[in-house]
Amino acid sequence: MLVNKLAYPRQYLRLTNLSKMHSEYANQNIYIESLGGAGTVTGSKHLLRTPEGNILIDCGLFQGLKALREKNWEPLPFNPAEINAVILTHAHLDHCGYLPILFKDGYRGPVYMTETTKDLTILILKDSARIQEEDAFHANKHHYSKHKPAKPLYTTEDVEACIPYFKTVGTGVSHRLSANISFRYFPAGHIPGASSAEVTCFGKTIFFSGDIGRYHAGLLADPQHVSTADFVVMEATYGDRTHPAGDASEALAYMINDTVFKKGNILIPCFAVGRAQEVIHMLYKLKQQKAIPAELPIYLDSPMAAAAGKVVLNHSEELKITKEECRAMFNGIQINEDYRGTEKIIDTKGSKIILAGSGMLTGGRALAYLEHYIGNSRNTILLIGFQAEGTRGRSLLNGAKELKFHGKFYSVEARVEEIRGMSAHADQKELRYWINGFVPRPERVYLVHGEPCSLETLRVKIKDETGTPVKILQEDHKEFLFAISEEPAAAVVHEQHHNK
Repeated sequence: MLVNKLAYPRQYLRLTNLSKMHSEYANQNIYIESLGGAGTVTGSKHLLRTPEGNILIDCGLFQGLKALREKNWEPLPFNPAEINAVILTHAHLDHCGYLPILFKDGYRGPVYMTETTKDLTILILKDSARIQEEDAFHANKHHYSKHKPAKPLYTTEDVEACIPYFKTVGTGVSHRLSANISFRYFPAGHIPGASSAEVTCFGKTIFFSGDIGRYHAGLLADPQHVSTADFVVMEATYGDRTHPAGDASEALAYMINDTVFKKGNILIPCFAVGRAQEVIHMLYKLKQQKAIPAELPIYLDSPMAAAAGKVVLNHSEELKITKEECRAMFNGIQINEDYRGTEKIIDTKGSKIILAGSGMLTGGRALAYLEHYIGNSRNTILLIGFQAEGTRGRSLLNGAKELKFHGKFYSVEARVEEIRGMSAHADQKELRYWINGFVPRPERVYLVHGEPCSLETLRVKIKDETGTPVKILQEDHKEFLFAISEEPAAAVVHEQHHNK
């Protein structure tokens, strides 16, 4: 029977001596099990099973294909109350969006994250709940749901209920969870606050990459990690692709100027956290360099992105630029937070750049602009991030001639372009560079967070280049890591003064 030793380590140590610990742990095994983010890029949930309790690394929603989204309504294959701690790598919905459900189903332990991730996670979860509540309301009002009544996956009240359990841990700070388990964060360079997590467990090190960002990005520092690890659980989003060489800002400037010359509009669907701020910074620099017209209006039509921008400004110490430059780049755009303002922007004559969510065109205000712009060849729809299977963004990249949204089909006449160099994810070359930073080689590498082709391509590349055994984790399959064969060392549990 599992005792909640991770949530209450001091009480556990008072009740247990080392001889009992030895008999309890001898010849027991450590396992990892992916409950999401395995064979797909969404729904990340990786469960580390240990004799001292179960640790969930990330707790994300499934997005994209309907078959994936329906998994959000299915119960987990175990009792959430059996989880002892959650370690969150970053604030994107596919990594944090399942938290309210976990708490609804009985979890009451800590959720660890960085300070920036905490601020962004609260924003994202509240926005997710609001959208679900609105969708359920409209479905019931217009009777287009097969469910009677339609219900949100979770509500704003559900989000509020889990926030008191959020605990912050500083980057690089070792935080002990139990007698033989601790972890620490390293910057991942993906979005502000994003981190990889090094879990030290019974003398072995298991390194969870989270989402790995770009090297030499405009705003965030390069990804970092320790030099050694026994096991690495690594993302593979772009495991089969390399971002184009050259400066992405040049490609962005060309597409903007070409569209303006044609008297068209540029719609950039973007993720509210991370990509929106990166694009705003790039546009700010292009205007400074006079690479695009200084008078060209730029609209940020996303309350979430506007709020995330304030969080980024408050945590500007994570950025490569100064707080003054960060403030200046936000001053150069017009922010719309009222949905009624969207119609005014659409009616405004003349070329303009619009940044609006969502990044994969799954919903949000980007669809309001798409409705007006998709049928005009002078306009450009510019995709800048990963487009998952089953999303409208992926359909556009695949050359779709028509797109369905708002209950209607729309002919695709607008120019559709992609700038892959603006992705927040490392490409194959960067992923290989990242894994080669572990010296000596890890005992095993496990690949997650990728579609099948990306996973297999990266698996072969890493295996051939390093000789390291590489395995693709399968959803709901318990994977053996190692056995505990020696007496665990005594440990002193320190007070965590940095926890908030």
